[in-house]
Amino acid sequence: MISNLDPLPPPPPTRKSPNLILHCGASHVDLKDVRKVKTPHPTPSWHPIPHHELIATVQNTLKRTNLRIGKQAHSLSHEGNRYFGLMEIHTKREAQGEDYCWILGLRNSHDKMFPAGIVAGAAVLVCDNLSFAGEIKFDRKHTRYINRDLPQLVSRSIGKLMAKWHQQDTRISAYKEAEIDDVKAHDLIIRSVDVGVCSNRLIPSVLHEWREPKHDAFEGRNVWSLFNAFTESLKDGNLQELPKRTEALHGLLDSYVGLSA
Repeated sequence: MISNLDPLPPPPPTRKSPNLILHCGASHVDLKDVRKVKTPHPTPSWHPIPHHELIATVQNTLKRTNLRIGKQAHSLSHEGNRYFGLMEIHTKREAQGEDYCWILGLRNSHDKMFPAGIVAGAAVLVCDNLSFAGEIKFDRKHTRYINRDLPQLVSRSIGKLMAKWHQQDTRISAYKEAEIDDVKAHDLIIRSVDVGVCSNRLIPSVLHEWREPKHDAFEGRNVWSLFNAFTESLKDGNLQELPKRTEALHGLLDSYVGLSA
């Protein structure tokens, strides 16, 4: 009888595509549209690469690691001359559950406006107004030997990303193990203004997220829940400042849980 069966677990939440910030004329496109963009002929001093070649180099490098690509977002502007993209990067242990993923951002141009580049981190900004920020970043000008150098540069960036991932695992474990009461949480929220994590305007939002978290996973009274109260509120602030504010937040909370040197 079906009454003796255990209820089925709820389906996993659908993860949204990475949030590319497009307000300067770029349009979301599929990867197949990126492949259709024609690459200009090189000159003696300028050697543009196809947008899809940068993407493929990253994908092939990730296949050789313990990382995989999740959701992706791609965009083109200026008649295809400028490309911007974001990829979610996961470990292959996702079946065991993940508390976070990293974001890898890409950009490339065919109009000499900016070099080929990669950024990666837990808080990454890629915007079609040319903002390009993250914890790991490299740029390579479109000059001679870019095709030779690109795989090595991408491999180096992915290597740094994996090292950062291990650091982040340690950090999140420490955040989860560090219980915190309201008094100490309120003190850290006030101190966060002093170190540039958020403005006075966002304090009510952080307090609300701490006291009444939107997600059940953050109901625990620990530093991990407080961290997510901040990150949920910072989404409503200046997105161009998000990577810098997240770094300051880590500094504040790392010191509290004893991770700082």
